[in-house]
Amino acid sequence: MPPITSSYKRQYEDEEEYDSEMDDFIDDEGEEQDEISKHIREIFGYDRNKYKDESDYALKFMESSWKDQQKEEARSDSLQKELLKLIGNIPVRYQGRSYNLPILLWLLESFPFTPPICFLRPTSSMVIREGKHVDSKGRIHLLGLHNWDHPKSTVNGLLTEMIAKFEEEPPLATKSSTQGDNPNDLLAYVSNLNLNEGGNRFDQEVKVSVIGGGDLGIAAVLSIMAKSCVDKLVLIDIPESSTKGGTMDLEIFSLPKVEVSKDLSASAGSKVVVITANAWSDEQSYLSVVQTNVDMYRGIIPRLAQLSPKAVLLIASQPVDIMTHVAWRQSHLLPTQVIGLGCNLDSERLSHIINISLVANNTGKQAWVIGELSENKVALWGSMGPGTDQLQALTPVSNSTKPLMDRALEMLKGKGQRSWSVGLSIADITHSIVTDKKKIHSVTTLAEGWGGIGSKVFLSLPCILGENGSTRLPGVVLGSEDEMRLRESVACQVNLFMQLRL
Repeated sequence: MPPITSSYKRQYEDEEEYDSEMDDFIDDEGEEQDEISKHIREIFGYDRNKYKDESDYALKFMESSWKDQQKEEARSDSLQKELLKLIGNIPVRYQGRSYNLPILLWLLESFPFTPPICFLRPTSSMVIREGKHVDSKGRIHLLGLHNWDHPKSTVNGLLTEMIAKFEEEPPLATKSSTQGDNPNDLLAYVSNLNLNEGGNRFDQEVKVSVIGGGDLGIAAVLSIMAKSCVDKLVLIDIPESSTKGGTMDLEIFSLPKVEVSKDLSASAGSKVVVITANAWSDEQSYLSVVQTNVDMYRGIIPRLAQLSPKAVLLIASQPVDIMTHVAWRQSHLLPTQVIGLGCNLDSERLSHIINISLVANNTGKQAWVIGELSENKVALWGSMGPGTDQLQALTPVSNSTKPLMDRALEMLKGKGQRSWSVGLSIADITHSIVTDKKKIHSVTTLAEGWGGIGSKVFLSLPCILGENGSTRLPGVVLGSEDEMRLRESVACQVNLFMQLRL
């Protein structure tokens, strides 16, 4: 583009607003008019003095076209398609309490040139608290949004940053008739968003499948649905299982979000697959009964893992320690994806007995039952962080606390494991997984390396449960009596496992 003279600028700037960015092309200071004309002749092949009007008109037209192009590009940006739209809530802890904060995340068609856009979604009873990371309109400003670099940047990484910032400075408060907004008045629930308690639930279908149509399978279905943590639940009654009979009633009295099937393919895409099926027969020896279950698993576990490769398998078949090991071997999934029901029910009951029945002042003591689901169970204390529900350390039972623990364990023996109580335990574990709650449960997991265990055996140990499965907590030094029980359980499992045909 040739230089534009100051006289041209003055001539036209009164007719319409002159774009200051065009000043970059005005450069007539220190040059004679003949020099400018010389430049134009060299570039365009004509004499500007001779064709001054035509030249000025052309330059003005070019400037106008450039402005129109800018407007069109801006209009195009506003009409971009959404590549990704996530609507949900994030769990934020503030001053020892948990809150669900509603958010909306957009990824536009112009990505990666346009970073993701994220807004708060306050309900009618919420107000936005403008701060370092949120403006008055509820738009969220975070480093992770501006430095989005696919595939290194992930939604989970962004949510982690968002949670950390909002725990420092909550962005929402409840509307109040008094002056000022108290961050302690954050809403603890979001009624009109139909969002669940717990972790990172976005508007993507959460599906859980239960394999086995017996009493335990039905109890698991009803308990999971009561938790309201899934969008779809599939109950599959397989012919190989002897635990049958309840699916007909569910087909007659249909429940919302529950599908009854006899085809394993109906479980495809599940977040959690619960296996309650057993193939028992009173006429067989214990080894034969376990082998029958192993044979049944051989026909279903590989198929279930293929249909839902990212699922967490939750084993409730008996004996749970052995069958969890078998499921891990047959599924070829990561050990973190295959867990058993283990001692979760006993652990929750033991803590409840101690805090409600035996301790005058509820001190919130947490007790854990670990090891094999048999008489060789071992009890531990859990040391919780101040003002939190996070476990800091596991400690063995000392001489001073042994009388309390022994009395609690004696009371625990009188509690049976009925179908509905085990079903509630299944629902508790399932809820922690699908909501990524990061809650600690005593579940059956690969115990190799824990507390010096050198064999590939599965025992019930405290694990953090989330959407990716289990994370085992570090081992502890046990007392001689407890260590002997654990070693005995390991030896029994190794001996039995060597006799099975996988």
